[in-house]
Formats: sequence, structure tokens, C-alpha cells
Amino acid sequence: MRKLFRSSNIVVALGASILLAACSASGTVSGSYGGSSDESAVKELVRNVGDRVFFATDSAALSAEARSTIMRQADWLKTNSKSLTIEGHADERGTREYNIALGARRANAVKDYMISLGVDGSRLQTVSWGKERPVSLCAEDACWSKNRRSVSVIQ
Repeated sequence: MRKLFRSSNIVVALGASILLAACSASGTVSGSYGGSSDESAVKELVRNVGDRVFFATDSAALSAEARSTIMRQADWLKTNSKSLTIEGHADERGTREYNIALGARRANAVKDYMISLGVDGSRLQTVSWGKERPVSLCAEDACWSKNRRSVSVIQ
């Protein structure tokens, strides 16, 4: 069993290395933007507005910094016709089910705050990825804190 576990870890590490090399070679904006057709809007959101907010452990409460970022996102949405998908994420601790629910609460907290700022709710969708799409992998708070987030993605 131990030998099988080591072999599967090697396969996972190799696959992750290949994926990271492919992503870095493509020159795309990092994140979950997939095939967004408006690359300049994506770059503006990521660089000038901010596309993500971070959360405390086991929390969906919005910090002052998170509210500031969401206000900028709401202002940005008011000046163009884009729509957003708000992705909720969690760190690797906890069960898959718990983290999916936590990611949903985080995404909905961002959506609800944007709506309270005057953004039409029909322009906002939410999805929870739980712990399935980490941006940082290690077993310490420096990594976990990067994974406790919501990311606003142009639809």
C-alpha cells in the first residue's frame, strides 16, 4: 500500500508540473478565466480593480479590505455591461462537503454585498469550488490564507 501511495504521489506531482509548465508558457492571465473573449476587460479587472477577496478561517465575513475591493468591482460593473461569476474557494482543511458549503457562503456574501451597492443581481452568478482549485499548495497558513478567497470572473 505504501509503495502504491508513493507511485500515485509521483504521478500527481508530474501531472501538476506539466500543467504548470503549460500554463506559464501560454502567457495567459492567471486565474479561472478560461476562454474569456474580452482579454482587455479581464486585465483591467485583475490589475486595476482587483478580482479577489480573502477570508478568515471558517468564515464568510467580509473584512474592510474585502469590502473595499468589492466596492471597486461594483463601480467597475456600473461602467460597463459585463457580468461576473463569483467563485467561492476554501483551504484544504475540512471535508469536501464542508468546503463546498463554505465556498458557497463566501461567494454569496460577495454577491449580496455587490447587490447592496446597486449592482443588478441578474449580472452575478456564484459557484463554489470548495478546496478543489487551490492557488497555493502547502500545509501551513501562508498557503491556506491564499486559498480562502472569492474570485470574480468575467462571464
